[in-house]
This record gives sequence, C-alpha cells and structure tokens, in this order.
Amino acid sequence: MTPLHGIRVLDLTSYLMGPFATQILGDMGAEVIKVEPPEGDLVRVIGPSPCAGMGGMFMQMNRNKRSIVLDLKQPAGRDAALRLAAKTDIFVYNVRPQAMARLGLSYEAVATINPGVIYVGAVGFGQDGPYAALPALDDLMQGMVAIPSLFERAGGEGPRYVPLAMADRHVGVALVNAVLGGLVHKLRSGEGQAIEVPMFETMAQGVLGDHMMGANFDPPLGPPGYTRHLSRDRRPFRTADGHVCAFLINDRQWQSLLEAVGEPDRMKHPHFADVQARTVHSAEVYGFLETMFRTRTTAQWLEVLRKADVPSGPLHTLESLFEDEHLNAVGFFERREHPVAGTVLNLRPPSRWSRTPPEVTRLAPTLGEHSAEILGEVGYTRSEIDVMAAAGVTSQTTHKEQ
Repeated sequence: MTPLHGIRVLDLTSYLMGPFATQILGDMGAEVIKVEPPEGDLVRVIGPSPCAGMGGMFMQMNRNKRSIVLDLKQPAGRDAALRLAAKTDIFVYNVRPQAMARLGLSYEAVATINPGVIYVGAVGFGQDGPYAALPALDDLMQGMVAIPSLFERAGGEGPRYVPLAMADRHVGVALVNAVLGGLVHKLRSGEGQAIEVPMFETMAQGVLGDHMMGANFDPPLGPPGYTRHLSRDRRPFRTADGHVCAFLINDRQWQSLLEAVGEPDRMKHPHFADVQARTVHSAEVYGFLETMFRTRTTAQWLEVLRKADVPSGPLHTLESLFEDEHLNAVGFFERREHPVAGTVLNLRPPSRWSRTPPEVTRLAPTLGEHSAEILGEVGYTRSEIDVMAAAGVTSQTTHKEQ
C-alpha cells in the first residue's frame, strides 16, 4: 500500500508548479483528479509529441492522475467542481485567489460543503501584502529574489535566469510539504483549513537563507552575499581533457586530496588552514584548484577524488545524463507503453521506502480521458453528462481521437 492511499486530491492547477506538486502526491498513492479547461493545460502543447496534447513536459508532471474537462466559467461546470470538492480531502489551485472567488470556488464556498477540506493555494505573493493581486511566473520570481543578479555578481556577462523552472519546482516541493502538514493536522483533529503557499516569500527564504551572512544581525556585521557562492571561480574545473565537478568541504577531505597530489604542507598556510579561512580567501583557493585540476584527465581526477572521499562527479550534458551509469543501474529511466503516445521514458519516483514505496500506476492522461467516469462517481447520469458535453461544459477525448 502507498502512503497516501485513500486520500483524494482535487487538482485545479496548471503549468508547472502545481502539477509537479500533485504528481508527487499521486506518486505517493493519492487519487488525483486533474481538472482542465476545455482547451486543456497549456503545458500539453510544449515540446514535440507523437500525438496532440501529450508533450514531454506535460507527461513528466501529470502521471498518476485522472483528467476531467470542466468549463468552470459556466454554472454547470462550477456545480460539478463543487460536487467533486464535497468528496475530496485536498483541494489545490494555483491561480490568484481573486479568480477563485469569481468562479465561486473560494475557501468559504468549498468549506461550506466540506468543512474538513484542506484548501491549498499556490499563489504568487502573500495575500496580506501590496503585491497580493499581481500575477507571477517562474522567471519573474527568479528575478524578484535576485537570482539573475547573483549570476552577474559572480562574474557573468549580465543577469540571466536559471535555465530550468527553478522557482516552480522549489515552491512545488513547499506546496507538497504544506499539503502533508495540513493532512497530519486533519488526521489528528478532524479539522480542515486554508493554506497559502506564496512563491515570492518561499523563494526569498531560499535565496536569503544562503546569502544573509552579516545582514543576519542588527546592526549588520557585513553585507549580504555568501563569498564562496559568489566567487567567479565557482564552476566545474577544467581538466586536461574536459571538466570535473568537485567540492571540498571539510579539513579531512582537503588534507586527503593535498596528500594525494603531493602538497600536504599547503594545509599549514593560513589561507587554507580551516573552513573559515578558505571561505574568506575563496578566490585564492579556487585559483589554486583551477591550476591543479588542469594537470590530469577527468578520469584520473575522479579516481583520485573518490579515493580521497571528496564529493565529485563528471560534468554531464543533457544528452550524457541519459547514459549515466548510476541512474541506469538504479532503474531511474523506465520505458513504458502509453496508450496514445507509444513508448515513453518515465522518470521513476526517486525516493526509496522500505514499507510503502511510491509507485507509478498510470501515465499522463489524455485531455478529459476520465470526464464521464469521474462525473458518474459523483452522481451524474449518462444523459446529464451528454447535456453537459453538448453545452461545452465537459468533454472526453478517447484514445482513438488522438
């Protein structure tokens, strides 16, 4: 049995952050019902696909879910959503709360029919501040918490965004944590509640948690900014034939590596003597390492570093990552047959559990694949569903239509 077996999630999220979070819940066994507008989640059309609406990004964030199409702007669509909400444990959304209120799906509306619901909103900004009603997306969040400026400060040509949906995934994990915390409280007390997970504050906590430094104190003991992270030399080291990734943390690792390369006395130098000294003089330390690593090949350095128990590994490209010996040995890439997309490469849940492991029981659904099935579960008759479909309130895509 999976850890969240028997827990029902009504998922009104789209794009990346929300679907990533609800997929984690689905992997842990929750029954996730994905509510999509008639045109579907926009992410369906991002990237190549062998069939309509099944792009790779969508498929990697929407497994272990059933899909229902509901036009929530129509009264019949809203009524159907409320019927589903009445039988759900967790209600998740990632649009502005003002939009949920206009749809008639505010916390008050949902809690009226289901007082025990855990109503979780992934919002751009905390709703008690001046940015409350503003829209938010990943790139915006990266910029507003200074990530692009950190690249420039660390020696880049100018500010730039991290080339992945870093904020969406970081806040998505925070969203999962909030859901699980709310669920534990409900299991103990029977009480539901509204939970707000703001992107801006969550990302600000992550960035400033690393970079507060002297600004942590009042009065400040120095400016914000972690010297090692901001060093222009903090990058994969160039070797004689490529690059290697390595990070020396403690004195034992430094001593072991310096002995391996014939420089044990360097630890006696005041700039290398301990963690604090190496942090203060990080430019000099990185300069030494940069010169040292150029003297051997990547394979030779990996052998030396691993014998010295120094965290290290190859510098992968996206293409070479698929060939990584460890990922393949642990079965990280699973080839599975999707009913319309054909053979797909599924990324298995990464965590290992001794008793209740997460599992993938279904791949990503087609748009509205389960509309009639889900509506039937909350009491709609076949004729009522047909009327809703004729009015554009719902729809169902069969595998033959793909």
